[in-house]
Amino acid sequence: MNAKRSTKPAKTRDTATKLFVLDTNVLLHDPTSLFRFEEHDLFVPMMTLEELDGNKKGMTEVARNARQVSRMLDDVVSGCEDGIDDGIELAGPSHDLASGRLFLQTEAMNSELPASLPTSRGDNQILSVVMFLHHKFPKRPVILVSKDINMRIKARALGLDAQDYFNDKVLEDTDLLYTGSIALPADFWESHGQQMKSWKQESKTLYQVQGPLVPDLLINQFTYIDDNTDKPFVAIVRERSGKTAVLSTLVDYTHGKNAVWGITARNREQNFALNLLMDPDIDFVTLLGQAGTGKTLLTLAASLTQTLESKRFSEIIITRVTVPVGEDIGFLPGTEEEKMTPWMGALEDNLDVLNKPPEEAGQGGAYGGDWGRAATMDLIRSRIKIKSLNFMRGRTFLNKFLIIDEAQNLTPKQMKTLITRAGPGTKVVCLGNISQIDTPYLTEGSSGLTYVVDRFKGWPHSGHITLQRGERSRLADHAAEVL
Repeated sequence: MNAKRSTKPAKTRDTATKLFVLDTNVLLHDPTSLFRFEEHDLFVPMMTLEELDGNKKGMTEVARNARQVSRMLDDVVSGCEDGIDDGIELAGPSHDLASGRLFLQTEAMNSELPASLPTSRGDNQILSVVMFLHHKFPKRPVILVSKDINMRIKARALGLDAQDYFNDKVLEDTDLLYTGSIALPADFWESHGQQMKSWKQESKTLYQVQGPLVPDLLINQFTYIDDNTDKPFVAIVRERSGKTAVLSTLVDYTHGKNAVWGITARNREQNFALNLLMDPDIDFVTLLGQAGTGKTLLTLAASLTQTLESKRFSEIIITRVTVPVGEDIGFLPGTEEEKMTPWMGALEDNLDVLNKPPEEAGQGGAYGGDWGRAATMDLIRSRIKIKSLNFMRGRTFLNKFLIIDEAQNLTPKQMKTLITRAGPGTKVVCLGNISQIDTPYLTEGSSGLTYVVDRFKGWPHSGHITLQRGERSRLADHAAEVL
């Protein structure tokens, strides 16, 4: 960028617009970030381009994002007919929300940094460019955008504006995240039941209600009236139009006669979850909750019942992100499934619960002793396939029950890649705890799990529930509260 030629356009533009300097990690995190700054201008330092070039090789998600950013930059630059010194218009048919200009560094922009920040490091060269622009345009906000916390700290120590990349966040406050259920007031029937209609459909009772709360309801959202009775009213929203909604009663999975693979719901939210997992009209389910709330156990029980008993699905496929909590143990031997086995400890633990001996299960010898139990376990294992995320691209799953465990560690792009693998007859279930994210640069607000919960809410073939109460043990429940 030529400093003399660029001064005029920078000053003649509205001083309310900002000049954002992009760090490499922002582009690698979200390749579409080039077009997500609305009317503001962007500046890409030469070191950012160099680091993009250094990350483009390989089959990792970072390498794919680097190549995508390079293609986008090439499209923008090649479409500029008037030269790039005065900036390039970002507005175009495919990204009409961006109305700012893109500036590329085309000359040396060196400002003196403290001796403790050698310019041989890429981060410090970018800081030098930010300082140069800050002095060049004193009346215009020049802001460094970086996902690197230490980079932002160094920038602020130098008196420069710096901020995180916020456009990837679905919600600023995860307390606002859709929970999948809503408590109705105690006087709900008085205010919504004047013109109520009710009828039976199969084994369920449906209610058509009208009132002021109806416009706030979403399709497949659970409703309940907590009146402290033995049989509180619980229902799911099946239809909604204007101020009219149709509520349907639920299958009660808290009793043994409706047990799913021997498992019954221990609380209200678990009952909601089983209703979603067992509903053939629901193609996509998301379950959030702290450790010990029963996400994996309920999902496995529902998947085994529908695969081995009702034959609705031909196979169970389980996958998860392989992000270690501690030090990586290195390469693992064996096939794809054998390499994934150490990551599937939760699966083994829950299968042990689902295949308990008769004396523990209280089923009076239903397994036929130890031999029957071993045969049942072999049958279960033959219908469960463990797959790695690395080999999911291009696949199509037909009539499968796909379980994505630890989904909070997925980016929105990875989540899209996985969900779009679903073919006819496939059900996808995402499990996770957004307070336990192990992936760098992902937060509770930008996690792929948060993203899909927000985007799928209200779709007639999807459902979500946040499990509230732990059922693992009193020790686990207390640890989740105080640690």
